[in-house]
Amino acid sequence: MKTALITGASKGIGAACARELSAGGYRVVINYLTDKASAEKLARELGGIAIHADVSDRRQVDDMFSIAGGVDVLVCNAGIAMQKLFSDTSGEDWAQIFAVNSTGVFNCCQAALGHMIHQKYGRIITVSSVWGITGASCEVAYSASKAAVIGFSKALAKELGPSGITVNCVAPGVIDTSMNAELSAVTVKALKEETPLGRIGTPRDVASLVSFLASDKADFITGQVISPNGGFLI
Repeated sequence: MKTALITGASKGIGAACARELSAGGYRVVINYLTDKASAEKLARELGGIAIHADVSDRRQVDDMFSIAGGVDVLVCNAGIAMQKLFSDTSGEDWAQIFAVNSTGVFNCCQAALGHMIHQKYGRIITVSSVWGITGASCEVAYSASKAAVIGFSKALAKELGPSGITVNCVAPGVIDTSMNAELSAVTVKALKEETPLGRIGTPRDVASLVSFLASDKADFITGQVISPNGGFLI
């Protein structure tokens, strides 16, 4: 049985990815930072394991991969958001969001590579954001950190292709998760109206794409940035 490790998987998109990959026959490793109860409940539900680790801390990441064993599919989903005027964004704010959203991806990918290169097979799926493609006002730090994930994924795909490892990036649009729970009803209504499909996305909309990219059906797809956004950005 192949193993899939999903970071930030206690809820939202990460939890949906864990469910989809488990349904596809993977043993799932559910990474979490703060919500231990939800992560362990999901692990029991899916017959997987839950492991605490801060993805921005390389030592914790290495320990997590030691516990998980060889990882065949890595989904780098852990991330944090930040809404601030650029003029109000401190150096500490900037460093923190890059530590989690960008360095966290670097740490996990490096930790996963030994096993993948040895077996000449692997799937790496990074999670960016539609704002990493187009940018968002009052989210300069967030947009920049997610844009870094896109460049990282494209370059890594070129480097790892000869080793039989694919690297693709999923850049979701507005998704109904706790990260967006603070959006007002007026804002949500406006976002729906701006979206050709007339709704905001669900975690499963993203997880279905992740599951496809992890599957053998995606053997010839690498270095791509795919944005499930309902037509919000075309």
